[in-house]
Amino acid sequence: MTSPLLDLPGAVAGDGIDAPVAAHYGSFNGEQRTLESGEGFVDLSHRDVLRIEGPDRLTWLHNLTTQHFLDLAPGAWTQALVLSPQGHVEHAFEGYDDGAVFTAHTEPGAGAALVEWLERMKFMTRVELSLVPDLAVMWRAVPEGGKHDVVPRDQLPAYAEAAGPACGLWAFEALRIARGEPRLGIDTDHRTIPNEVGWIGRAVHLDKGCYRGQETVARVHTLGRPPRRLTLLHLDGSENRLPAQGADVLLGGPEGKVIGTVGSSARHHELGPIALALLKRNVATDAELLVDGIAAAQEVVVDPEVGLHVRPLR
Repeated sequence: MTSPLLDLPGAVAGDGIDAPVAAHYGSFNGEQRTLESGEGFVDLSHRDVLRIEGPDRLTWLHNLTTQHFLDLAPGAWTQALVLSPQGHVEHAFEGYDDGAVFTAHTEPGAGAALVEWLERMKFMTRVELSLVPDLAVMWRAVPEGGKHDVVPRDQLPAYAEAAGPACGLWAFEALRIARGEPRLGIDTDHRTIPNEVGWIGRAVHLDKGCYRGQETVARVHTLGRPPRRLTLLHLDGSENRLPAQGADVLLGGPEGKVIGTVGSSARHHELGPIALALLKRNVATDAELLVDGIAAAQEVVVDPEVGLHVRPLR
């Protein structure tokens, strides 16, 4: 569903699954600085929104997903995953509960599959599920970081006028990549487990009851050494291009061994061209890499050895 905010001055549409919203409004470098200053908003209205109603909704979500929902305070946002029995990530969503309804959003085009899977898990539970195309997700910068807003789609122009200045998805994505935060289906694949991409703690609660895929998560968390690790790549800017999503990452030069794949990439206003990649765990963290013909150096996002796989503080 194309966003009405593409009618704002200077708006340039994105591409691929992000085509319905603005990639930028004339200056993606300036828009990054605006967001970092705690001002501006980003149009994420192409993301799928779903609602879960009924008295059993939080207990039901608690039992099905990686997150702890039993004590979720009204208005508090949370992130959760649905795993396969082997611990691979199948679905990811963020949302909040208002005391009567849990409203969530997920990647563009991923909502129908998530709702279909959840419907199969209802059994005798008192919950009702629906996709809500007349609601849209926006992201608003605030001094302490950022927050999501869920807005009626017909009120988006009024929201933009009140929350401006408008910043495009390229700026938003560059800052996300620099933080080392993966995006489902772009920085992950069908084999991804949460431990590989830094979702332990953020989307996976380690002190809750059983859920599908928990055994894999707990074992890798306890013993360490996930099969792969998410890393931030600093790309050679002389090529003046970004690598194709899904391109092989090679160890060393053009004849090197394939040791991973690249996901999302962007041009950061300070770091230059950057990307996220999933690499084999045993690749040395200081090894020089080649991505789609572009030389790349690594910055650790997920520690290859320890049990808790999160980006080191810096």
